[in-house]
Amino acid sequence: MREKQHVKGKSKGKIMLYALSTCVWCRKTKKLLDSLGVEYDYVDMDQLEDDIRSEFDRELENWNKNTSFPTLVINDNKCIVGFEEEKIRQELE
Repeated sequence: MREKQHVKGKSKGKIMLYALSTCVWCRKTKKLLDSLGVEYDYVDMDQLEDDIRSEFDRELENWNKNTSFPTLVINDNKCIVGFEEEKIRQELE
């Protein structure tokens, strides 16, 4: 498994999604981002090798101390935890 995946679309800045492959809310967040047509990166944390995962765990913890999913980071200055459709739309539309 590659470290992170890239989805092409309209650039709205740097968008990073920390997710789990088995999480319904994470899938809903990806689907929302896809429907908005934005470019973003994501990582399915449960699909990573342990050594790589520890790096992403530290990154995630900087934004979300509870390390819950989904965690969406926009332009390295805004963090949305959970499937918050209206907040995500407000930031990216």
